[in-house]
Amino acid sequence: MKTATENLPEVAAVEPLSAGARMGLLPGDRIVSVNGVEPRDILEWQRLVDNSEIDLHIVRGRETLDLEIVRAVGEPFGVSINSAVFDRIHTCDNHCEFCFIYQLPKGMRRSLYLKDDDYRLSFLFGNFTTLTRFTEADLERVIDERLSPLYVSIHATDPHVRSEMLRNTRGGFSLRWMKVLLENDINIRAQIVLCPGVNDGEILDATLGSLLEECPQLESIAIVPLGLSRFNTESRMRVHTKEEAVQVIATVSEWQHRYANLLGRQTIHLADEFYLVAGVEVPPAAHYGEYPMLEDGVGLVRSFIDAFAGTGPDLSGRHDGFFSSVDSSSPTDYVRIANPAVETSLRSVATPVAIRGARHRSHDSIAVVTGSYGAVFIRSLLENHGYSNIQVLEVVNSHFGGNTAVAGLMTGGDLRAAMAQSPANTLFLLPNVCLNNGVFLDGVTLEELATEFDVEVIATSGAALRKRLTAETERSAHV
Repeated sequence: MKTATENLPEVAAVEPLSAGARMGLLPGDRIVSVNGVEPRDILEWQRLVDNSEIDLHIVRGRETLDLEIVRAVGEPFGVSINSAVFDRIHTCDNHCEFCFIYQLPKGMRRSLYLKDDDYRLSFLFGNFTTLTRFTEADLERVIDERLSPLYVSIHATDPHVRSEMLRNTRGGFSLRWMKVLLENDINIRAQIVLCPGVNDGEILDATLGSLLEECPQLESIAIVPLGLSRFNTESRMRVHTKEEAVQVIATVSEWQHRYANLLGRQTIHLADEFYLVAGVEVPPAAHYGEYPMLEDGVGLVRSFIDAFAGTGPDLSGRHDGFFSSVDSSSPTDYVRIANPAVETSLRSVATPVAIRGARHRSHDSIAVVTGSYGAVFIRSLLENHGYSNIQVLEVVNSHFGGNTAVAGLMTGGDLRAAMAQSPANTLFLLPNVCLNNGVFLDGVTLEELATEFDVEVIATSGAALRKRLTAETERSAHV
């Protein structure tokens, strides 16, 4: 059990020659208050220390100390904190039948079962919120502090359908907050998890029609398929057939044209899975604009293909929002802060992991490791660019099952089983998106896998893969 002191935000690093260093702050110090205010999260911390005079009350070991400083004009504070939220995360009180967390097997680490519905994590990391726990105080703070963009799960605008899908009576009217936020110029990126026979067809038409009429300010609307595992217990939850995926593409295409004609911009985007399931080529880069929903699986395939071919930018390491614009003396200060709910996200989000080299200096073949969805387009991508000799190792997700086929949800056990079927002396190129600080979702560590196989972790990027394969080609030419 954590003590009261352990729940306080902790100083992770102090930049040399900064105001924080001159103040005497040290890594490991716990922050009690800043100018008499107990900060609730990294947002409030950043605002409080952005003053010329700072008075900190801290705990260092068993001592309590008061530190004061007057900052020089332009002097960076230079102190990073190890967490994003200092008080309790606003957990989700919905019981959605399509929620992937309810479909997880038992016995996995506790962090995987965390359900958040926190608007702060929405702003900081792009987590989706349903707004069912949103309050007047939250509304005031978001507007006053311009916490934009926010990411909102809509699913359906019909109050009865939405409350039924969320299994929460507040779900029927919580979208009123979204309308007020839009009226106050808060950018919102929306999401619709499309469930066959539940909120598609006429309901999807009604949802997109009402959003066009009542919420034309929406920055983007991502339509994604539900994630279904073999542990699903909800009888009406099922995956899209190929024919249904084709119909979804056709329906959404009509609405995309309507939105574009009336608003002058492309707002609606389909997740890549629909195109892969339907066997339809993904749209060109111009269709995705600035790729606002890239981390939600919208445009990942096109971005990867174009970056590999050198015809588009490498967007794999892009950071939006607070962590890309925070006023800090070091751009790495806040990259250390992990999303406390990242492991329960269905989005493919790479978390920091050391890029590791292979155990052996020589190998007979090389394999690009990916999930079933990635294998669909990476095979043809390599063939089209002269890399037909490179193996694509498709890892079938037996751990979760269902339609779980993205690279970000590959587990150590499934990787081990797939790699064991490959020829000896194969170098496996592993995408970092499936690792969280060197650990796979099933608890297997990268170190454990590396004792059995020759693995090299590379960034989940078309450009990074092309660079690595080019180096491999040059190495082979000199052997």
